[in-house]
Amino acid sequence: MTRKRTNTPMVYSKMHELLASPSQPMAIENRRHQRMRPADALHELMHAPAPGNNCWRVISDAINLTETLVLHGEAPITDPDTGKVVASHWRGCDGAPVEIADASGLLQDAITAMAKAGQRMLEGKPMRLDGPGIEAVRAATDDYLTALDALPARTMVRCHRSTEKRTRELFNRIDRLPDGVHVMAI
Repeated sequence: MTRKRTNTPMVYSKMHELLASPSQPMAIENRRHQRMRPADALHELMHAPAPGNNCWRVISDAINLTETLVLHGEAPITDPDTGKVVASHWRGCDGAPVEIADASGLLQDAITAMAKAGQRMLEGKPMRLDGPGIEAVRAATDDYLTALDALPARTMVRCHRSTEKRTRELFNRIDRLPDGVHVMAI
């Protein structure tokens, strides 16, 4: 599948990042909004007769943000046995490093569950998650919400910018992805 490069501006600019507080979490209204969107989207995905594409996007965004926090932080932490990144440090509200990890170990399962739900929709079936998929998605979005409360606004804006940049880079090289890497947009 070939996809054109996107020229749309990023949601957050470098100026948004610089103006965000380096020592306070995002404003409570913003955090409340970011808490409600994935919860509402997951409810729709589980209960609506025909869940809309937007619920898939909202949940996928939260999972992509979690992936950025865990695997693409300012100081990645690798497993000495496998050499794989298992957590990352980000700058906390007091300036000290905060370790963000996949607390449940279900992040990859959540990514896979969302890909399966999207594939079902592309096959003309209702977009749904199975039981383990629901559990994995809840765990991944809970990890994101925990980080949202623990990290300063500047760090969260940086995470959003990094996630958007990473996903745009993937879409811009969709024809040259390594084996086993799949990218989906609905």
